[in-house]
Amino acid sequence: MNVHVDTSAFFAVLDGDDLCHLAAEAVWIRLIQEDTTLVCSNYVLVEASVLIQRRLGPKALRVFQEDIVPMLSVQWIDEPTHQAAVQMLLKSGSRSLSLVDCASFVVMRRMGLGTAFVFDRHFQTQGFRCLTRIPCE
Repeated sequence: MNVHVDTSAFFAVLDGDDLCHLAAEAVWIRLIQEDTTLVCSNYVLVEASVLIQRRLGPKALRVFQEDIVPMLSVQWIDEPTHQAAVQMLLKSGSRSLSLVDCASFVVMRRMGLGTAFVFDRHFQTQGFRCLTRIPCE
């Protein structure tokens, strides 16, 4: 099975104090044990790296970069994908939807991915199956 992993999931896995940590940890372990292909875009990696460095510090960033990133199938955003994501974002008129999320939606649809490991309602709204409860409990 192939699953898209979002910044919200990476952060919840790494931050033991995050409200979603226990749920994220359980899903993460299951995905690893099932030998799932974990997919994300380079945009997600940039967003996650910034968030992890700022909120959790350089040690957590090192864990992310050295232990987690090598396990991922990274989809690099090309110009057509970027433009499709920008158009989706502008069409949405939403303040809470991000360009990174829109790029994820485009990548997921192009790859035929229907499942995401996220703590972000936008993925549900876009019709993707989420492996976690949103909001987490």
